[in-house]
Amino acid sequence: MDLQGKTVVLGITGGIAVYKVAYLASELTKHGAAVEVIMTEAAQKFVTPLTFSTLTKRNVHTDMFKEYVAKPGHISLAERADVILIAPATANTIAKITYGIADNLLTTTVLATQAPIIIAPAMNNNMYNHFSTQQNLEILQNRGIITVGPEEGMLACGYVGIGRMSEPEKLLERICQTISCQ
Repeated sequence: MDLQGKTVVLGITGGIAVYKVAYLASELTKHGAAVEVIMTEAAQKFVTPLTFSTLTKRNVHTDMFKEYVAKPGHISLAERADVILIAPATANTIAKITYGIADNLLTTTVLATQAPIIIAPAMNNNMYNHFSTQQNLEILQNRGIITVGPEEGMLACGYVGIGRMSEPEKLLERICQTISCQ
């Protein structure tokens, strides 16, 4: 699997499954991808940007209003992306993307990109099965956004059911299918 010359924008939102995304960022980098990480404020409550900066050898993007030399950060990231993966994709972020709410760097980048978008939902099974979440996912899929997972199993909240984020290997495979890497 060769990701040389490909830019993966990795959007990380605030869910416990973020620990799996660290491994994914490392694997993407090992396979040659330029991994541009965007972390929401909530994601930073679970793990620090330093973790992803260390794994990707790049600065992590956290601030929508940071001064940029040439273009605003969300435009620059949106243009460079060969694919955007949002993992874990919380119910909150899924809803924001569905309704075009652009109140952080990740959601503004999603609105500005022409690249394929993949989301990996991760949340409590009741949240996932809620009518609003299911409707939002259906709307996004009808718009061409690719959904991977979630899986069934033990959830961090102690429940057993659907809501576990798909494993990093499955997400890596879907990225490669989407951008035709070998």
